Amino acid sequence: MSLRPELQKAVQELVDSGWAGVQLRVNDRQGEWVGSAGVRKLGDSAAPPTDGHFRIGSNTKTFTAALVLHLVADRRIGLDSPADDHLPEFGLDRRITVRMLLQHTSGLFNFTGEYYEDGTTAPGIAWQGQEWVDNMLRTYRPEELVRLALSKPARFEPGTDWSYSNTNYVLARLLVEKVSGRPFAEEMQRRILGPLGLTGTFLPEASPEIPEPHAHGYYTYRDAGAWKTVDVTRANPSWISAAGDMISTTRDLHTFFSALMGGRLLPAPLLAEMRTPHPKLGYGLGLFVQETESGGTVYTHNGGMWGWGALMYSSPDGATTLTASLTTGEAELDFAQVGELFAKAQQRLVNEVFSGGRSGSGRPTD
Repeated sequence: MSLRPELQKAVQELVDSGWAGVQLRVNDRQGEWVGSAGVRKLGDSAAPPTDGHFRIGSNTKTFTAALVLHLVADRRIGLDSPADDHLPEFGLDRRITVRMLLQHTSGLFNFTGEYYEDGTTAPGIAWQGQEWVDNMLRTYRPEELVRLALSKPARFEPGTDWSYSNTNYVLARLLVEKVSGRPFAEEMQRRILGPLGLTGTFLPEASPEIPEPHAHGYYTYRDAGAWKTVDVTRANPSWISAAGDMISTTRDLHTFFSALMGGRLLPAPLLAEMRTPHPKLGYGLGLFVQETESGGTVYTHNGGMWGWGALMYSSPDGATTLTASLTTGEAELDFAQVGELFAKAQQRLVNEVFSGGRSGSGRPTD
């Protein structure tokens, strides 16, 4: 492993800024570097394991999109065909294509709630506060999440705008199952995880367990005017399904994203489709396209769940990658403040790895 004191310093600075623990892996022309800082568990002095498992949140979307595109490559799915062709039981608008699901241009209501430009909100399932804590072990079926979303008004006409909606990726999961005739986890293992040797990556379905070794994640929230901190390491992720339920390691995320960006998972034309960004926020098919402070391009999809943040970045050729896990502790921060802390962490690490340590304004991704 290469000696990179600047990376250890960056990881420590993230802990000093409010994260309980951080583990980081960087692969580039200098070799591979892994490190961690902070604590594995509140009350312990041990640092997070550098090979630890963690919840990757919306990084899952890149895996899901790659799996759908695998089926497109096999001509089992048409990228610009109506999703309704394969999922008629939901009565989807026939204008919604598979591409629109993967790029968040379907207009479908986000079952975790909508936040509109005028500041108003429309609630979906319970995913924060005491209500979520009380239901941490509840199991949701994917069809239940989709039907909730479809019971709400669409955000816009299909294909006319862009809006991040977890509903799209639950439908993508159901699409994979319908077309392949196999459970989603089995098809993911068969086409993506197995061939890449990703032995540390899991689709937990409704299981609240996370394999050892792992750090602990904590959710700090207000209830009746008082701050509470709860260990949310054991939690049922079925409420987010294929939009964000996977568990992985920094090594597996590196292997996956490097293979994907290096052209070893998809035919070149489909990888090009995946990396073509929508003009509104630079989202391709299951990933963001982002410009670095030094003027280069990186591909990314980060993820967050209560207790956890996950980072996954790659250069266009897959030769340089940054993968990381961050865990939250007892810091008394609301949802917006946690998001700001996450954005700053992304910016700090991306600047160090892809822009030679320059400061910049890296755009946050969910």
